[in-house]
Amino acid sequence: MPRLPKPKHLITLASLSFIGVALAQQGEQLRRIHLDAIGWCWLFLGLLLTGASILINALAWRQLLRWLGHRPEGIAVVALFVRSNLLKYLPGGIWHLVERVRVLRPQIDAGPALAGVILDPLLIVAAASLLLLFGGWQNGLLLLAPVPLVLLMLSRFREPILLRLEKAKARQLEDAGSGPLQLSGSSRDGGPWGPLLIELGFVLVRFSGFACCLMAFGMVSPPLNIWLAAFSMAYAAGLVVPGAPGGLGVFEATLLLRLGEGVAEAPLLAVVLSYRLISTAADVLLAAGVSLQNRLSPDLRFRDSSVD
Repeated sequence: MPRLPKPKHLITLASLSFIGVALAQQGEQLRRIHLDAIGWCWLFLGLLLTGASILINALAWRQLLRWLGHRPEGIAVVALFVRSNLLKYLPGGIWHLVERVRVLRPQIDAGPALAGVILDPLLIVAAASLLLLFGGWQNGLLLLAPVPLVLLMLSRFREPILLRLEKAKARQLEDAGSGPLQLSGSSRDGGPWGPLLIELGFVLVRFSGFACCLMAFGMVSPPLNIWLAAFSMAYAAGLVVPGAPGGLGVFEATLLLRLGEGVAEAPLLAVVLSYRLISTAADVLLAAGVSLQNRLSPDLRFRDSSVD
């Protein structure tokens, strides 16, 4: 009996097919779009801001590990996050998690390390969902905005969800050769408010990079708050919906479906494609920068401060 494709493969295929159809339909209009010098400057600024957002995400992850009660000695957590972030683009979409657990395991054990890497995207989803509040009623979508926050901040909801996700990820990581993993949850009663606030800053700075792409292609309508809400929804979808590594296809398809009827489709396609390029370039450049610094100046490696 032939093996049926996995749901995440079907989602990836559907998302990429949707984008492919849109590109085919808008191909002529896309070829007519040209950037001037100011447009290229906007894209360069977007690249810088997107790179800065990755560092903010890394700081939030370091703070999350501290909230979990772990300060791994001799490990530059921020550099580890930046360097491993590039691995999310490999097939399977779990290799950045495998690398982080592998490096942290000798210091804080695999269970807490796994909890740390799973909670990070959950915090981003909670932060992004809060930003849906800026988009107004949105056919009732506004009512769902606080749900991820409640589920994450109240331990009675968070711990069962976290343990369930740990079980699923542990199976994937063990299949990838990480060895047996003990599930631990967060073992905390309160909520990670400090890391959440940093992740909120991460999403906002990430959106500012996307907004630079909007400015580059002259997309000044709808208002910026509508773009923020749509971006936040699409970014959260790219994290939680099973699909291609790095949210490829899911983010773009969600944004096109959310705003496609209210804006010109060809410039919107140009925006989402250029944003995908600069976000991937930011991951590559930052990871390369950390690796190069470690090679050229091994005594001056990127280290985390021990000061709160």
